[in-house]
Amino acid sequence: MKGIDSNGQYSKIDQNTSLKGSLKAKTDIRIDGKVEGNVETSGKVILGKEAKVVGEVSCTNAEIEGLFKGKINVSGILSLKSTCNVEGEVRTQKLIVEAGATFNAQCKMQSAEEGVKKLTDTHEKTA
Repeated sequence: MKGIDSNGQYSKIDQNTSLKGSLKAKTDIRIDGKVEGNVETSGKVILGKEAKVVGEVSCTNAEIEGLFKGKINVSGILSLKSTCNVEGEVRTQKLIVEAGATFNAQCKMQSAEEGVKKLTDTHEKTA
């Protein structure tokens, strides 16, 4: 994992750890334990095979192998591995789903320029 200005370091929640509350980081986060609450980072979030996350996640990229229930907002790439189980609401720019993944979520794809005003039929379009 490569974090943002983190010198190769990342935050980790071990398999034997449970967290209830909010977690904010500027580095990548790997979760192998249980988290109930909000996770926010400007880096990547990885949920290992044993991970169980219930809540809201906001990050640049994400890779899910375990269980996720809630809302996830990924500004880049969301990768769902064959062992994952995702339920809830998903917003992402790019979605990769491996065969065998369980994906029961409402999904909205967003552009790289999300938040930039888009042209509508009432605007003149020129080439």
